[in-house]
Amino acid sequence: PALSDSRGSDSGSTVGKTLVATDPGSKDYPASASALAAWPAFGATSNGFRGTNDGWTDLLADGRLDGRYATATAGNLVQTGQLRFGRHGHTTVALAFGPDAQAALAASRASLNAGFAAVAHRYAAGWHGYVAHLRRPPSSLRTAAERRLYRVSTMVLAASEDKTYRGAYVASPSSPWAFGRDDPSGPYHLVWSRDLYQIASSLALAGDRAGANRALDYLFDRQQKADGSFPQNSRVDGTPFWGGLQLDEVALPIVLAHQLGRSDADIWMHVKRAADFLLTFSQDGNKAPWSPQERWENQSGYSPATIAAEIAGLVCAAQIARANGDTSSARRYLATADAWRAHVKAWTVTTNGPYSPKPYFLRLTKDGHPNAATTYDIGDSGPTKVDQRAVVDPSFLELVRLGVLPAGDRAVVNSLTVVDRQLGVPTSNGLYWHRASFDGYGEKLDGSAWDFGLPNGSRITRGRAWPLLNGERGEYAIAACDVPAGRAQLARIAATAGPGLMLPEQVWDHQPPAGRDGFVPGTPTTSATPLAWTNAQFVRLAWDSAAGRILEQPTIVAARYARR
Repeated sequence: PALSDSRGSDSGSTVGKTLVATDPGSKDYPASASALAAWPAFGATSNGFRGTNDGWTDLLADGRLDGRYATATAGNLVQTGQLRFGRHGHTTVALAFGPDAQAALAASRASLNAGFAAVAHRYAAGWHGYVAHLRRPPSSLRTAAERRLYRVSTMVLAASEDKTYRGAYVASPSSPWAFGRDDPSGPYHLVWSRDLYQIASSLALAGDRAGANRALDYLFDRQQKADGSFPQNSRVDGTPFWGGLQLDEVALPIVLAHQLGRSDADIWMHVKRAADFLLTFSQDGNKAPWSPQERWENQSGYSPATIAAEIAGLVCAAQIARANGDTSSARRYLATADAWRAHVKAWTVTTNGPYSPKPYFLRLTKDGHPNAATTYDIGDSGPTKVDQRAVVDPSFLELVRLGVLPAGDRAVVNSLTVVDRQLGVPTSNGLYWHRASFDGYGEKLDGSAWDFGLPNGSRITRGRAWPLLNGERGEYAIAACDVPAGRAQLARIAATAGPGLMLPEQVWDHQPPAGRDGFVPGTPTTSATPLAWTNAQFVRLAWDSAAGRILEQPTIVAARYARR
């Protein structure tokens, strides 16, 4: 069962004909229990330890369940039940959870007593009720298949919310690259404030403002630290998990508060702490907008996307400050935002890079000098000592989406050409993009799973193409007054859905193992599927396309900068 997201401490027993497991919990997770029951009841059961006396090991030996152990205490528990079939060849299995064995047993019995048909009907009715309370799919979705995928995407987002700690929407309900392993729940079951912003901003447009507001409450009430910052990610209860710091994750909750129209005194208290953190942050002699990590999580420096979020966050914070009578803070926030906006190109746009004689944005600069031949290791098995001027990504488009730069900015327009040439992946369904030059976050060259800790420069793994980037490109097209081009990106994202209508984190490109069966460019890899961020981009782009403008764009930011 791996209860409480751990192995080694589960205890199991057979209660009547039901397999019951319990875990005492830990500092990270509360105690929990499960109950596995069947109707007709199990013909035989066994509780054992993995690889020693568990039922699976027993069956592999001779095809018979010879050991039938009533209990197993505090170990890597495996429980086995022998199914029996009724006269129509059917059997029903119920798996229930609870804080203790009694609660789990009661839930499993209640489910079996209700019957599969009744339980399935209630389950379906719950989802039909949720969808019915949303806004109708926008007019930009022109086919029944697109509208169906849209509805599934809204349900994926809703399903990603933890049901104990409401507002905690995880990055993905899946466990990517887990096949053949015996690992507990992976990092995609954590909460990133950046992903949560993407999810909440989309839910608000889709009509689930209650869910979006729960997300904001979670960010401020559970995730935010005492100093105003936010952890790189956290467990659903808000406990920080990885130890990194990404300043866009400090700024985006402020942008979300503005989008949702939240400016009361309690919200202002949280916004002020976050905004003040941005103003005063420094590390190893570097000051904001420099960030210890950017959105791809393996580099420090001056990132266009991070700086865009920081500028937008400060402008939104200034408005919330004024709404609460703090004009002094508002002036400080705007002065800093103006200064960062004035310098963003000087920090991140090269004029002597290898990809174009015209200025173009870099993924980031390590030192704020984009014309310098500064080198760094890419990470995730990528190459080492790469000139920063040779590393690009599409994240500069956040400067346009958030209203910091106009869509027609010359460096932005030229950077699109560079990105298409360097990162574009042509497929039969259209063009997709790698997330950055030399990216290694993806499968190995034989298609097997990515893994942590691969040596820099080994090039063992390769990052593939990310459909969520099509959503960002579509939003840019809309900002550039090319709504048909924006809508075309909807179809590109939709084409990546698998047979279960799940939208992936990545799709195969033309690097090995491309060309072999099962590795068709533009189809889902074995990465996180569904990825909530991809679904959020699809939902949000659908509404932006229908409106002909970027609905989630903070108008106060665009009015101050992009529309001048």
